[in-house]
Amino acid sequence: MAVANACMIMGAQVAGRSRAPPLFECRADPSGSAKYERSDSGSSPRKGFLNGAAFPGASAPLILRFPPNFVRQLSIKARRNCSNIGVAQVVAASVTNMPVSSAPANAGEPLVLNCNNSVQADGALLEKDFVTPDGTLAVHSGEKTGRAIVTDAIATPIVQTSTYTFKNTAELIAFQEGRFTSYEYGRYGNPTTQVAEEKISALERAETTLLLASGMCATTTMMLALVPAGGHIITTTDCYRRTRQFIQTVLPKMGITATVIDPADIDSLEMALEQNNVSLFFSESPTNPYLRCIDIELVSKLCHKKGVLVCIDCTFATPVNQKALALGADIVLHSVTKYIAGHNDVLAGSLSGSNKVIGTVRALHNVLGGVLSPVSRVHYPGLESHPEHHIAKRQMSGYGGVVSFEIAGDLQATSRFIDSLKIPYIAPSLGGCESLVEQPTIISYWDQSSEERARLGIKDNLVRFSCGVEAFDDIQSDILQALEAV
Repeated sequence: MAVANACMIMGAQVAGRSRAPPLFECRADPSGSAKYERSDSGSSPRKGFLNGAAFPGASAPLILRFPPNFVRQLSIKARRNCSNIGVAQVVAASVTNMPVSSAPANAGEPLVLNCNNSVQADGALLEKDFVTPDGTLAVHSGEKTGRAIVTDAIATPIVQTSTYTFKNTAELIAFQEGRFTSYEYGRYGNPTTQVAEEKISALERAETTLLLASGMCATTTMMLALVPAGGHIITTTDCYRRTRQFIQTVLPKMGITATVIDPADIDSLEMALEQNNVSLFFSESPTNPYLRCIDIELVSKLCHKKGVLVCIDCTFATPVNQKALALGADIVLHSVTKYIAGHNDVLAGSLSGSNKVIGTVRALHNVLGGVLSPVSRVHYPGLESHPEHHIAKRQMSGYGGVVSFEIAGDLQATSRFIDSLKIPYIAPSLGGCESLVEQPTIISYWDQSSEERARLGIKDNLVRFSCGVEAFDDIQSDILQALEAV
């Protein structure tokens, strides 16, 4: 299965294309050998990824004949092998959610994978030539010749330094005048961080990305940089509590006010744009914890008519399922701690967008251094019952791994359900390999009165479940047995 392993990420979301390299048959025999058939067409070899130099003289299509259970094997192996960046894990996992129309008609029939010329002579990736660019970009963007440090190592070196040196005064002057590219001080940039930033930029189709210490650091720094004193923000009712706190308690100290609207209330959005000198529209999509979806394209058009910047927090969607910049947003924010890191061992945030907008934030940053009874309701954008399902279906290629639902019971009944679960950890995060569960009332809003929670729409019986990579049957069985305790 060597060829299959080599093509694992690129083949995670297979879609037919006409041009392809040589014919191989990847067999499921214990030895892992693969039949190599060479074309006798006499055509001259083409150079590029998986052909040319790699397979001289070959020009026929590459056909990978996978065993019936290969889709599952691919998903598991890719998750294990692609810890380089968590998004690769998401891409691999998405193969199990491919639409029926894109899956093989029969599990035992050949799955045709077409690979095009995709690497330039200097090793730079040609994104447009990939069948599934996200998987490949997650692995290779920022690597190879894109690294700021020259090394033959496959793994990106971790640069542990706070300060960088210059050979002489002339080099320092050239750096200050923009004629020499290097680093100066850790707060202004790091070669290792730059690789991660370029990966996210490639996945988001952004000009640039800025990595910060956490998702909240990204949120607060962005708002402080882009909203002037006395400015106005439009945000939505359902959002991460700490973001809400920052908008309500910190920004007013600088005279910055806010209008809070329902995620689907376009009339209120238009009214707020007319009545206020708005600088920024900010919302998650899907939101936390009810997973409401913003019509990013429509909101962006309305805001841009008034010169208002649009920032969308796409943490729950990831760049694999939703590309907000392509839909019109100016900035995409991620809590990298979640799906992008993917292993619950990283704390980081990111902002992606144009060089001009992100450059403004960077300057300040450099200074600041299924439905189961007795579940009464399920909040998931993939369900037709979701209020913005039509929006999510149009602008998302997948609906994410987080589902929120309401238990048919009170606070104590919901706690019994959570405490009876065997697989997930009770924890306040999401997007890792492990399933996590939380009761927002307790984990995020316990210091609020029941009246205040009700005003904010946080119900005592609300559960947020972040699905990990455990077997679905195991998660399902665990939820079913826990519901018996309610």
